[in-house]
Amino acid sequence: MKVLLTGSAGFIGSAVKRRLEERGDEVVAVDVMLDLAHGATTPPVGTHRLDVRDADAWADLLSGVDAVCHQAAVVGAGVRVADLPVYASHNDLGTAVLLATMHEAGVRRLVLASSMVAYGEGAYECPEHGPQAPGPRSTEDLDAGRFDHACPVCGQPLRWTLVDEAAPVDPRSSYAASKVAQEHYASAWARHADAHAIALRYHNVYGPGMPRDTPYAGVAAIFRSSLERGAAPRVFEDGAQMRDFVHVDDVARANLAALDAVVAEPAPFAAYNVCSGRPISIAEVADRLAGPDGPCPVVTGQYRLGDVRHVVASPEKVARELGFTALVHPDEGIADFATAPLRD
Repeated sequence: MKVLLTGSAGFIGSAVKRRLEERGDEVVAVDVMLDLAHGATTPPVGTHRLDVRDADAWADLLSGVDAVCHQAAVVGAGVRVADLPVYASHNDLGTAVLLATMHEAGVRRLVLASSMVAYGEGAYECPEHGPQAPGPRSTEDLDAGRFDHACPVCGQPLRWTLVDEAAPVDPRSSYAASKVAQEHYASAWARHADAHAIALRYHNVYGPGMPRDTPYAGVAAIFRSSLERGAAPRVFEDGAQMRDFVHVDDVARANLAALDAVVAEPAPFAAYNVCSGRPISIAEVADRLAGPDGPCPVVTGQYRLGDVRHVVASPEKVARELGFTALVHPDEGIADFATAPLRD
């Protein structure tokens, strides 16, 4: 298979590239080398330093391509309101230009890197009153340390359940809004162009090569960066937030499974959770990274507006339809990540 891979020099993109090449696929590597993602502007050998927003200028690279694996994106929670145009430009406009260029070049297969942030909150239920869909938490509750959602009927804390791909999207940050827009563009393109697209909703990806010391990095890398400075990891809220941490090697494997599936011409558009299927709290992640010899994590009680309480994924659909199951258990993966190299 010949695959054009955007974001090929990034944390996830480089893992996907390595897996594709290991199995003998031909990779056309493209990356714009943004400073905030790479800390360097010189691309790796064999990588085309190009911008997906200018894809029509390099359409010749799509010649003979069987599928595009679109990893390029500005990531993170959206640190400032001023970041909105950055997300809209790189993620939304970039995807729209790439899709239009693919159509002109006759390339009809896409695998898109999406994110669990599309869901907003995860799934919840009240033991007495059943499934619930809570809205954003109030600053009054957060200031008072009431982090859990309450049942609107009885007022008791809701408990989390697994969120599956049928859940409605509810983006609560600029980054999340851009990922939902990417999915919508891909879905519309697939139907208009008689094409096929798969969106992979990554949960909390971690592993070697994560960028250090940046607000755009994942929480695991932020904790690691603190520990490397000899500082205690700072855990927001009460640390009981539940997430699914999935290793970057498993994410790369999921991309290969999606590429194989999309070439087989499934439904025009489908979205899948990419997760380990083994929930873990944020406090547990900090504890495991610190280990017995590191500074003990500090639970601060602080919060960020827009953060959600729990998001824990169901791995059933991706296992059933793509045959993907994560191999790296968080117990082993996070322990290994405690000493894995980070990207400067």
